[in-house]
Amino acid sequence: MRKLLILSLILFFAFPSTISAQINWMSWEEAMERMEEEPRKIMLDVYTDWCNWCKRMDTTTFDHPEIVSYVNEHFYAVKFDAEQRQDLSYLGNTYKYVRKGARGYHELAARLLRGRLSYPSVAFLDEEQELIQSIIGFKSPVQFEIITTYFGDDHYKKVPWSTYQRNYRNY
Repeated sequence: MRKLLILSLILFFAFPSTISAQINWMSWEEAMERMEEEPRKIMLDVYTDWCNWCKRMDTTTFDHPEIVSYVNEHFYAVKFDAEQRQDLSYLGNTYKYVRKGARGYHELAARLLRGRLSYPSVAFLDEEQELIQSIIGFKSPVQFEIITTYFGDDHYKKVPWSTYQRNYRNY
């Protein structure tokens, strides 16, 4: 038993990147249930299975230790497939999958992205589930840190984005 413990410690310190924390992703339904118990902001990662930039954001930005820690502390994080076919309820309405050509889209993705179906995208909702802002496109860990702290720490309520972005380190 002692040898196993020593071997585990050696492996942990020799290969720290293999043992890393992850964002606590949940489904839409799980987030809605948790909101009833403890309201919190929601960060919605809107992706598709075929999107290479979505996969890159998963392996870079969403795996970055500081991003993982901040998101887990301040948000309910939801992975949202923009082409899923399951009906979902949001603020008293039911949203469905819409077939369009060979693919399609989910009406809730279209609503939260304000009709701009581009992937990856991230939508931020407040504690009342109202849309704060949707952000389109791949973001590096540095870019995403500035964005998440702007919404997570409520700076968006009192500081214009351009000012916050320029003076980020002072907040």
